[in-house]
Amino acid sequence: MRILFSSTPQHGHLLPQLPLARAFRDRGDEVSVITSASFGPLFAAESITLLPVGPEIPVLLAEAARLAGVDDPTVPDPAVAAELFAGARIDLTADAAIAAAREFGPDLIVAEATDYVGPLVAAALDVPYAKLAFGPLIPAQFTNVFDAVAERRYQQRGLTVPRPDWYLDPCPEALQGPDWQAPHGRLPLRPEPHRGPETPQAPGAVPAGGGTRPKALLSFGTHFAEPGVLRPVIDTLSTRADLVVTLGLTATAADYGDGLDQVEFVGFTPLAELLDGIDLVVTHGGAGTTLATLSRGLPMVVVPQGADQFLQAGAVAASRTGVAVMPPAGPEAVAEAAAAVLDTEEYRTNAQRVAKEIAAMPAPHEVADTLAGLVG
Repeated sequence: MRILFSSTPQHGHLLPQLPLARAFRDRGDEVSVITSASFGPLFAAESITLLPVGPEIPVLLAEAARLAGVDDPTVPDPAVAAELFAGARIDLTADAAIAAAREFGPDLIVAEATDYVGPLVAAALDVPYAKLAFGPLIPAQFTNVFDAVAERRYQQRGLTVPRPDWYLDPCPEALQGPDWQAPHGRLPLRPEPHRGPETPQAPGAVPAGGGTRPKALLSFGTHFAEPGVLRPVIDTLSTRADLVVTLGLTATAADYGDGLDQVEFVGFTPLAELLDGIDLVVTHGGAGTTLATLSRGLPMVVVPQGADQFLQAGAVAASRTGVAVMPPAGPEAVAEAAAAVLDTEEYRTNAQRVAKEIAAMPAPHEVADTLAGLVG
């Protein structure tokens, strides 16, 4: 079979697709990915073919801001988000994506939840497509806005936004909302912490090693790890726990200022390697980070910064697997939440319960086999 993955050019959108892409690759299928050229090294290391199509995120953000009529594309704005994912990206990527996909000749297209180029390609080539979700089901009040913007672009090409044939769901039911109903074609898919191409998947959490203080991972992903945001949090948390702090894609330890010799800063590192020996994860609540943390049975403090992070924060709070600290709460509130989670066994117990639910979900290789059988 020939499997084509499609994604917005951001790590948080791409990395959750890797386990399934690897599973198809390991079956002997031909696997390619449509996204921007900057991810070439990532996929080369995985022996997966990149079809470099479309501009990088800064260009897409600038175009989305222009289309939405705003000056600053970094300010949270639903109109900018809709134009980014469903407007600008289609405008600047779709035609080249269709051409590249037609040459590749996919039997199945897998597109992440906010990718509208993959479904457009599927509609243009009349190929079945599976939507790969990130976390809890995104409410229709948000997706309807995106769909409306995308529909206009599809209509310009004589197409309609297709309904996915399958909904690949990495979110355990324990994190779904109280009114959740399984989407059409739902196939559960076990989420995995991101790992390097040569790193085996760990079966579970490695306990922290008997130090005098707990150990916390402070990770705000690849795009939200701003030193100005995190330094006050580091100062307050370091009084309560030993810290490992991720730097994102561009920051350095020096950007966080002086007096932090006791803090361990790490560059971009697969999350599977960072979770070993950790007692608590303090995070922005990206879906990948949230599900990876819970797959290891670790409690967390979620401090959402934007996008779908508020959904993850609400799910963590509702499941009592951690505490959500909503803006504009300051660093002291984060430290208080961390202390509460570390001092209350219920959070760890609940996180371990969710980890067992995740472990029982079908593994990526099982889902790849299922999809191959369904596509025929």
